[in-house]
Amino acid sequence: MSSRPEHYDELETRDPEAREKALLQALPGRIAHAKRSTPAFGERLAQVDADAITSRAALASLPVTRKHELLERQKALRAEDAFGGFSAIGWRGLRAPGRALRVFQSPGPIYEPEGTAADYWRMGRAIFAAGFRRGDLAHVSFSYHLTPAGAMMESGAHAVGCTTFPGGIGNTEQQLQAIAELRPHGYIGTPSFLKIMVEKALESATSIASMTKASVGAEAFPPSLRDWLRERGIDAYQSYGTADAGLIAYETAAREGLVVDEGVIVEVVRPGTDEPLPEGEVGELVVTALNPDYPLVRFGTGDLTATLPGACPTGRTNARIRGWLGRADQTAKVRGMFVHPSQIAEVVRRHPEVGRARLVIEGEMASDRMTLRVEIGQRAEGLCGALAASLREVTKLRGEIELYAPGSLPNDGKVIEDLRSRA
Repeated sequence: MSSRPEHYDELETRDPEAREKALLQALPGRIAHAKRSTPAFGERLAQVDADAITSRAALASLPVTRKHELLERQKALRAEDAFGGFSAIGWRGLRAPGRALRVFQSPGPIYEPEGTAADYWRMGRAIFAAGFRRGDLAHVSFSYHLTPAGAMMESGAHAVGCTTFPGGIGNTEQQLQAIAELRPHGYIGTPSFLKIMVEKALESATSIASMTKASVGAEAFPPSLRDWLRERGIDAYQSYGTADAGLIAYETAAREGLVVDEGVIVEVVRPGTDEPLPEGEVGELVVTALNPDYPLVRFGTGDLTATLPGACPTGRTNARIRGWLGRADQTAKVRGMFVHPSQIAEVVRRHPEVGRARLVIEGEMASDRMTLRVEIGQRAEGLCGALAASLREVTKLRGEIELYAPGSLPNDGKVIEDLRSRA
């Protein structure tokens, strides 16, 4: 029997009630800190009594801050604060009270700080779950310039106790040479680049047999690719995180969803709203990061997911999510007007008898037709007309209404489905 530990630390296997109690006890202090230390949340949460945020229901009463709002504020305040007032750390000249170790630029551009804490993004937990252990050599093929992915994963590998080779992106032949000569135990990077390197190694008869495990992220990781890699000797596990919030969830040997990280509180909300959804419903992933340096409160990732029932068979007791299921922003342009998921949510809000709803857009781009499909338990006289009127009032566009029985519409998080031909 292996003497290697099965879990990263004791936090992963603690009693779920104890975890929930600890997270909720930490919330008031974190929210007070966010209000005090970051101008952005000082404004957004100005009327919020931090001491009263001691439950998930109370947390759900706070506004969701979505990535496009963070970007807009950064752009507006770029001359005085590259972080738009969201960061509690920075450098001389910024209002942030703490010191940043590094600053990165993601597409947008969006600027993200890195604090001085070890394993700042908490990626060590995911890398450990992928099979990496102290003394391993990890070949890291995420970018090490501009964006933080390379630094994120390297700091996590160092927290596990690994030595790292900073391969970065591209230069496939050079990276294969390094793998053949250094014989790393595993790979950390995107699944697509790992596939490219495996294919190139097979073509060139380069041995990469030492590399038997991988931690992959930043892209979708379909089961077909997972199986393809396993057939070629590499057992790969996915991690899910963002440059803003760090690690959010990670895959384990059970291969049953992704376990939520210990340093975040996760919610799934109805796309276009701030309203939490029940377990199993697909919606936008919202995360509250308990990070004093970048204290994001109800940060909307823009990604779709759903929570899973029960605990992970590996003994980890935190909640699980299904993983990345697509993007939550489904805004579409119809007859010159933008239609947003939040508008469909507003139509539904006006009619409490309606359950799940889906706006389907069909036809040619210059000849659109909209149909609002809604689930309804008991049909009421005049409901179709009332829904059509609400749809027109909210979107300024006409549309048809179709009624369905509960459970008929797909549970995939789509609020707007654009089926138009773009030929």
